[in-house]
Amino acid sequence: MASAAYLETDENLEALISRIEQKSRKIETLLKSKPVEALKTALEGSPLKTRDERCKSANWIVVHRAMMAIRDIGGMFNSLDTEYYDILMKYLYRGLSTGDRPTCDQCLKIHEKLTERAGLGCILRSLADTVNTV
Repeated sequence: MASAAYLETDENLEALISRIEQKSRKIETLLKSKPVEALKTALEGSPLKTRDERCKSANWIVVHRAMMAIRDIGGMFNSLDTEYYDILMKYLYRGLSTGDRPTCDQCLKIHEKLTERAGLGCILRSLADTVNTV
């Protein structure tokens, strides 16, 4: 039996997809001039507790576009708040699971810097958290 946290109505899912689409449009304007802000925006309000694959995939596309636009990975962490570290780690693992070489290369670069910055606890929290999935 599904837990109450996962009970999703079509109305809630449509509202969530609509928010992701709005976020996507905002990110498109930020990508060229402020890629770190685009990444922050992509990570904000990620639908972590949904089991709907449409929502997860739509948000992954938004986060992926923002991650791939980052050039100065070391500098990114000077602007990225620590509250984003765990969720970013989850998206890095999702990116690595794609098997796409450019995506995996970027994810590994970010993973290295994130692990240096946040420590091994960030990895453990992202792997152990089975409620909040991306």
